[in-house]
Amino acid sequence: MNLSSFCLIASFTVSLLCGLIFIPMIVSFCIKKKLYDIPNARKVHKVVVPRLGGVCFMPCMAISVLMAMVFFNTPTFSLTFSINMWACFFFLGLLFIYAVGVVDDLVGLQPKTKFLVQIMAASLLPMANLYINNLYGFCGIYSIPFYIGAPLTVFVIVFVDNAMNLIDGIDGLSSGLSMVALLGFLYCFMCENMLVYGILISGLMGVLLAFMYFNIFGKPGKTKIFMGDSGSLTIGFILGVLFVKFSMDNLIVLPFRRNSMLLAYTLLIVPVFDVFRVIVVRLFHRRPIFGADKNHIHHKFMRAGLSQHKALAAIIGMAVSFVCINYVLINYISVTCVVLVDIVVWIAVHEIVDVFIRKNGMEVFHIQEKTNE
Repeated sequence: MNLSSFCLIASFTVSLLCGLIFIPMIVSFCIKKKLYDIPNARKVHKVVVPRLGGVCFMPCMAISVLMAMVFFNTPTFSLTFSINMWACFFFLGLLFIYAVGVVDDLVGLQPKTKFLVQIMAASLLPMANLYINNLYGFCGIYSIPFYIGAPLTVFVIVFVDNAMNLIDGIDGLSSGLSMVALLGFLYCFMCENMLVYGILISGLMGVLLAFMYFNIFGKPGKTKIFMGDSGSLTIGFILGVLFVKFSMDNLIVLPFRRNSMLLAYTLLIVPVFDVFRVIVVRLFHRRPIFGADKNHIHHKFMRAGLSQHKALAAIIGMAVSFVCINYVLINYISVTCVVLVDIVVWIAVHEIVDVFIRKNGMEVFHIQEKTNE
């Protein structure tokens, strides 16, 4: 085992142990203070469940990353770490997102307030000269200037952040899809020998695994917990930033990689496509695009007859399948054609699911009265 692998394992293990220690404490606190996610007509769960699981994501990740960097940044080891401006702006933006998520979980915030904070946090990255500057041939477009790349970067980060938040509808889904994406990003960054990002990703994966145990297998009223906005928004922001970082064409840091944006996009297909589809369907049915309903992919899989855990397995399987398909296709066709194939496959999957929904005598598009969040 080389030193880099040991760093990753150490970061993952420390974060995992912190999660296993902190999450039961958070569950007890939520039960004592009655901080629950309340069931309603839109939500899948039928009993009250503590909702502050995501509060420990950032602290556990930070502890593991700091310990790894302090321990291995010594003369005994050959590894050195440095903090640059973009890293400072990233952690500042992450702190904003984490804070707004915690406040929303505790007292509630208006969607407009959260949206403005997301835009503000995402805007910090282009200010640090980290932005999407190349589309690598998508629709025939390659290099793009800052005045286009900067707002595109903000849009992408905010969209991914909200996608991870909105798909958090059944046990293990947001965290499971995040684990798939993080594992892919870990592979991508380590292939480029970018150890600092590997340590960061490993630290987040550790606490996510601990959370998934309590979220999926925990007993309601005792150990079960939801991540809440503090978790889903934190994860979404980090994934959005990782997408931008790996997609950016910077010859000073890395050689040109024609597949970089496609690989990053592939890891986020399911949550991103799901939110885009829901928005299109709501517009088609003349419903508010920011309204709450039961038309996300996990809702449809359950109306088609799958249990919550089977729907989770099916959606995670879809995410992995897209990664495998795109990894093969990029060697034979252009980036644009790969994206078109993904869209066709996505539509085909939904058409098949719609058949089973109709067989069960249920509506493909579920319309309901407005409920309290």
